[in-house]
Order: sequence, then C-alpha cells, then structure tokens
Amino acid sequence: MQKEYVLRQERVRRRMLEDGVEACLISSNTNIIYLTGTLFAGFVYMDRDVTICFVRRPSGLDWENAVYIRKPEQLPELLAERSVRLPRSIWLEEDEMTHSEWLRISKIFPDAVTSNSTHKIREIRAVKTPFELELVRQGGRKQSEAIMAFPSLFRPGMTDNEFAIEMEREARKRGSLGVVRVFGQSMEIYMGAVLSGENAGTPSVYDFALGGAGLNPTVPVGQNGTPLCEGQTVLVDICGNYNGYHCDQTRVFSVGKTTEKALYAHQVSIEILNEVALMGQEGVACCELYNKAVEIAKRSGLDDCFMGRRQKAGFIGHGIGLVLNELPVLAPKSKMILQDGMTIAVEPKFVIDGIGAVGNENTYIVHKESAMESVSLAPEEIVELKV
Repeated sequence: MQKEYVLRQERVRRRMLEDGVEACLISSNTNIIYLTGTLFAGFVYMDRDVTICFVRRPSGLDWENAVYIRKPEQLPELLAERSVRLPRSIWLEEDEMTHSEWLRISKIFPDAVTSNSTHKIREIRAVKTPFELELVRQGGRKQSEAIMAFPSLFRPGMTDNEFAIEMEREARKRGSLGVVRVFGQSMEIYMGAVLSGENAGTPSVYDFALGGAGLNPTVPVGQNGTPLCEGQTVLVDICGNYNGYHCDQTRVFSVGKTTEKALYAHQVSIEILNEVALMGQEGVACCELYNKAVEIAKRSGLDDCFMGRRQKAGFIGHGIGLVLNELPVLAPKSKMILQDGMTIAVEPKFVIDGIGAVGNENTYIVHKESAMESVSLAPEEIVELKV
C-alpha cells in the first residue's frame, strides 16, 4: 500500500519539476488523503526529495515521517532540524485557503516565490492510478446493488423525502460512508437528490445538473416533500461513497405508468450515454462529448428541456473521484483532453413539465483505444413502482 502513495507523491513531484517549483505545502483534506491515504489536521510538506507530515491532530501517530506541530510558524525550525533547506519557490493551495491563511503561510517562507497549486493538483488527481480505478469499480458495484434494491422500499403515499430516507438508509446499510466531498466553498449536498413532479424543474443555487427546492431555504437542493403521485417520474441521484471514492449513478423510477414523452426522453438519454461512451477515448476533447450530447437532444426535438427548463446546466458531465466534482468538465468551452485512467460521470437529463425529470447518469473509466468502461451497472430503463 505504501507504494501507492509514493507513486502519487512522485506524480506531484514530476509536475513540480516541470513548473520549476522546489516545494509544496498541502493542507486541504482531499489532497492530504490523496497523498497519504488518511486524514489528519496539519500539513504535508514535499520538496523534490522528502515528504514530511506535520500533524496537529490526532495524537498518537507513529509514522516514520510524522512530526507533531502546534502552529505553522514552527515549520522552518522543524525543517532545519531535519537538514531540509527552505525553498525558494513553493506551491500553496491558494484556491482552498482563506486570505488570512495565505498571508500567514507566506510570512513563514518570506524568501520563497509562492504560486497556486490547486488546479495543478486537481489535474494530477484527474488521472487515476490502477489502485484508484479498482476502488471506483468497487464503489460502482456496491452503488448498483443498492439502486437495484430501491424499488422494494417504495410504498404508495410516500413523499419524495420519505422515499429518499429509505434509500439513504439502504445505501448506508450496504456500506456507504454517507459523506459527499465537493470541491468549492459554495457547494453543499448530503447524499444526493430525489426529484419528482414540478420540483424537478426548480432551478438550483448550486452548479448541479438539476436542482430541486430542498426541504429548507438554507439547503435549497433536492427533495422538498413532494407527494409521489401516479404518473410522475422519480429521478434518484444518490451518490455512492463506499471507500472514499465517489461513484455517481442516477436512475429513474415511475409511480405506476408515466407518459410517452417521459419514456421517449429517457430513451434519448440512454442513446446519448451510448454515443458518448463510444466517443470517449484518450485524445478526445471534452467539448466534443458535450457537443455530441446537445446534437442528439436537438435532433430528437428535446433541446428545450435538456439539462433543465427554466435554468439549464452548462455541462453534461464531470470528473469524479475523491470529490464529487473532479476534473475534467464536459462543457462547451472545456479545453481538457481525455486521458487513459480518467473517471467521469456523464448525466444527460431532461425535465418534463408536471411529470418530473428523466435521464440516467453513469460513471465511466476512460481507456486508450476503446470505449469508456461503465462502472454503473443498474438497469438503465425506467423501473415502474407498484401503486
């Protein structure tokens, strides 16, 4: 296992060398987990030769490279004790620090040129190691098994929230950690969203594919207590996090039989997923996948309700891994190129007035010379809930 984290650290070092940077200081939860496999309060300091974990909490860690620290101002002294020269240039996670934190750390390294590592490390994380890919596959299998059990939890007369509670409980029973990590200070979500009826078209304050009003104005996303009525669709977008790596998989149920338009739009979503999966090989631009999805939606006469009605999402997919919204983004202006080992969630969805939302979401692994590999294994057709 130690070799896995050495490999990840070497990926960061190679990028540091390319950028001419001598060291980096990591303090965000996600990147501490990425580089060490666990979470602690403190810093990971890396230069071109050494990695040191400066730990504030928890007590009792006995790692060879762990050094206990009370405050960051101790860093220069502790580095000197280990014959580590202070850097002349250093990466800081500037997009994930407050201004006061940045000022404080900058004063600790007064002779070093600082630069922002946030996007660069996100680019590194976008391409998974073989070990990470297996974790994504494991998560996909567990999430698929949970989703296939969801229809049995439905009872006539339920609201969207009552159904969501039962599905979340089922996922937790099957090992879901119940935590969704999201990149961005203004992005919050619990385990996901269950959308039905008019609520499915409610615009989101967050940068999600679909919104929902939520149960309270302080958390305006997802289910809002809508009664699940016959003919409506129930779009279930509950994220799986079974081992630290997220797996996005959306499936749709209907309360009894739904409308022909809803069934048609859902089939178009499946067509989009199939086409995008065939296209999504190494070397393809992310914007091309977005353009293909929009082309199919327009050709099918559904562009008016594609990715929302009153407010449309500006993407059809995103990277996924230690956080829900990794790089790359499948958007019209995305310049990123798919690489072997990337993991992306593709979510072409449609909002049908008065009925709800339809459309699947699958998590895929990008390969060099073949179609993307889906790790989302639940059936893609709309499943009818018995009333």
